[in-house]
Amino acid sequence: MAILEVHSLKKIYTTRFAGNQIQALSDVSFSVKQGEYIAIMGESGSGKTTLLNILAALDKPTSGMVLLNGKDITGIPDREMSAFRRDNLGFVFQDFNLLDTFNLMDNILLPLVLSGTPYQEMRTRLLPIAAKLGINDLLNKFPYEVSGGQKQRAAVARALITKPQLILADEPTGALDSRSTDELLSLFNEINQGGQTILMVTHSTKAASHAGRVLFIKDGTVFHQLYKGESTTEEMYQKISNALTILTTGGAKK
Repeated sequence: MAILEVHSLKKIYTTRFAGNQIQALSDVSFSVKQGEYIAIMGESGSGKTTLLNILAALDKPTSGMVLLNGKDITGIPDREMSAFRRDNLGFVFQDFNLLDTFNLMDNILLPLVLSGTPYQEMRTRLLPIAAKLGINDLLNKFPYEVSGGQKQRAAVARALITKPQLILADEPTGALDSRSTDELLSLFNEINQGGQTILMVTHSTKAASHAGRVLFIKDGTVFHQLYKGESTTEEMYQKISNALTILTTGGAKK
């Protein structure tokens, strides 16, 4: 069953001063099944960030539809958009987006506070997630007191605590060292194996090699895709590297 369906997305921006039009997305269509783990790759300017912003309901397409469990999110009124994102989507960002004036526990619970969730339910949700992510002993610490990897674990906990239909990750390993990157990718694998649907935008071949499918964006459209299938992570890494070479040298897609 498809949890996310993207149909013929087009996005055209008009520059403020010259009035020139820039086509960021030309015709993007794909679907995501419940429980899939998908990576989106492409060169800078390929349109992948624009695509992520539309999927996150942070921007609206010029034309096309995005269906989340059958609901077209491009038609949600602005006054309802924040609540929709909070209740249906989880976000993991490169720079963590944690509030330095809140400890990790308050950062994680913030989406539930904003939705008016009773305190006892917040605690009931928090404890197993914190235990699973190995941050039980860090909940009373502030973001500036913990490492980058620990901040990202808190950010993942915040994304999971609302029980989202879809987790959107934007370069989640970009600010992490190699050890923290390995830990986060292992964590994403575990979360996905538990049934969570994940869609990740990344420049990292290593990060993408952990996904079950990789979509390559070029010139505002889906240029190619790879399925991991029975391939090992190392084999998937090589497949992605080969595809990126074709993507950047202008060769034909395979």
